[in-house]
Amino acid sequence: LQSHILHCKYEKDSSLITAIFAEVGQHIWERCDTAEALLRRGCPSDRLEDPRGSAVLLKNRKITFHPKEQRHRAHHRQVTQLQPQSVLLHLRPGEPQTFELKFKRVEDYPIDLYYLMDLSFSMEDDLPNVKKLGTDLMEEMRNITSDFRMGFGAFVDKTVMPYISTAEDLLHNPCKRAEPWPCAPPFTYHHVLSLTANGSLFTELVGGQRISGNLDSPEGGLDALMQATVCEEQIGWRNVTRLLVFSTDAGLHFAGDGKLGGIVLPNDGKCHLHDNVYSRGNSQKNVQIIFAVTEDVTHLYKVQQSLSGLRHVLPKCAVGTLSNNSHNILQIIALTSEVVMENSKLPPGFHISYVSHCKDHKLRDGEQGRRCSDISIGDEVSFNVSITAPPCATSSHRPSRVIIKPQGYSEEVEVLLSPICGCSCQKDKVPHSPSCSHGNGTLECGACRCKEGRVGTFCECNQVESGEAVDSYLCHRDNASEQCSGHGQCVCGKCVCDKSSKKPNQAYYGQYCECSDFNCDQYQGLQCGGQGRCVCGVCECLPGFSGRACECPLSVESCLSHDGQVCAGRGVCHCGTCICQDPRYQGPTSSTNLTNSCVWLY
Repeated sequence: LQSHILHCKYEKDSSLITAIFAEVGQHIWERCDTAEALLRRGCPSDRLEDPRGSAVLLKNRKITFHPKEQRHRAHHRQVTQLQPQSVLLHLRPGEPQTFELKFKRVEDYPIDLYYLMDLSFSMEDDLPNVKKLGTDLMEEMRNITSDFRMGFGAFVDKTVMPYISTAEDLLHNPCKRAEPWPCAPPFTYHHVLSLTANGSLFTELVGGQRISGNLDSPEGGLDALMQATVCEEQIGWRNVTRLLVFSTDAGLHFAGDGKLGGIVLPNDGKCHLHDNVYSRGNSQKNVQIIFAVTEDVTHLYKVQQSLSGLRHVLPKCAVGTLSNNSHNILQIIALTSEVVMENSKLPPGFHISYVSHCKDHKLRDGEQGRRCSDISIGDEVSFNVSITAPPCATSSHRPSRVIIKPQGYSEEVEVLLSPICGCSCQKDKVPHSPSCSHGNGTLECGACRCKEGRVGTFCECNQVESGEAVDSYLCHRDNASEQCSGHGQCVCGKCVCDKSSKKPNQAYYGQYCECSDFNCDQYQGLQCGGQGRCVCGVCECLPGFSGRACECPLSVESCLSHDGQVCAGRGVCHCGTCICQDPRYQGPTSSTNLTNSCVWLY
């Protein structure tokens, strides 16, 4: 039927779907309702447009299993810890789409570790243990991966007063000693060894390092930390798991401290290594940071770790207590056992949430839903990721994307977001359709979109010919001054009545929009007293009731006296209340609180 036309409209409530159900003079939004309501109105079930969202896995490479054996096979050289790798979400506004994200700490996954050490004078007793760390660490990491590389860098402090002494002799030997060897000149950061699988080379180069010195207790570690993470080419970082061990027995200089030394330009976050030495000491690149610090300053790093500033720069970091001579450094490196999911910025109006399924089998949501702790080699955890799109009116209809990844790991999931803001029938539109008054419009989803200059449900009118001077008089009732009783518009000489999209039941109708079903008399706050229905401004009362607002019960039951007579035989019952015929008698009043009958007053 031509009056059964198809169209789409979306509301914030995703339970509203689109109907193909409208008549001449009806608004397009009237075809949107729940499925049950539309079926009751006679809309055929096979003509409902109800597009639903979906999650499509575009890349779903399985997590690696038994990688040591598989890495020798050509088609298993790539180790996978995160599944899936790419997802397409078709998002209906207000309706979340959920997919499962799995993570497993796979055995033999490649690891790069960079050891960044404080070489100020107080760390002298730690240096011998770090010098033999290369061989020990290589041996220990063979239990985890066959692809392990390590590097080394050192820091002291900013090379200006008041952080170091600028006396000429102290610039060359800040410790004022010659035995067993003089101290090295102070420096901000020195990159010593790029990442390598040669443990002997690590031992050799670190063995040649000497302690230096400075004047104050906080060190310039943040400058070094920044350079070690952003100078990817010089350090040799690969796109694998990246660990950085930051070893010190002192606190850190923060932004603004440099003003004491005349340093006013903030750190620009760029690499400034020249001949492996930081050149800007007087002026996050997906790395997991492990702060290996002595017990007396552990509290400083745990507090700083919780601060939004440091957490923003170093999203995943752990704090371990370093023994006085650093002999427990291998145990501290094992701190990287937590996985935390993060995502890139969402488009405006979109919402994302996580529910974690960790080793303890407890479900967690909110911020805790992003993380799982105590993850050992071989452990697998999962996260349910839900994304909800905003109403189409407030969001872009173009596909966009968001990246989800575990903090400190290189693998990531690409999530493509495709809002559903149209109907499948729109691709089948018919230009110049005969259904639209012999080609005067495009039939799209069953509705006519008229050419310029044509109006009407089926584009049946010429806009110029149907102007006020020609046929607008057909929309005036009894020579009234207002068109369509002030409740509609005159289109093609016929009234199209106003209706509310928020309150569909409140509508005007009739040839001149003179009728409504929501402007009847009320009784006790209810239209038609709740005992009738409003039809064209007049109450049609249910049986047993009368009156303009159906306020009068026709039954005399409420007027019966104790002896069964109506008003004790001294009056008549009107609207459920006694009207006494003798002035010496009176029915109930608020002042006398008597029974509903005519009683003697004298």
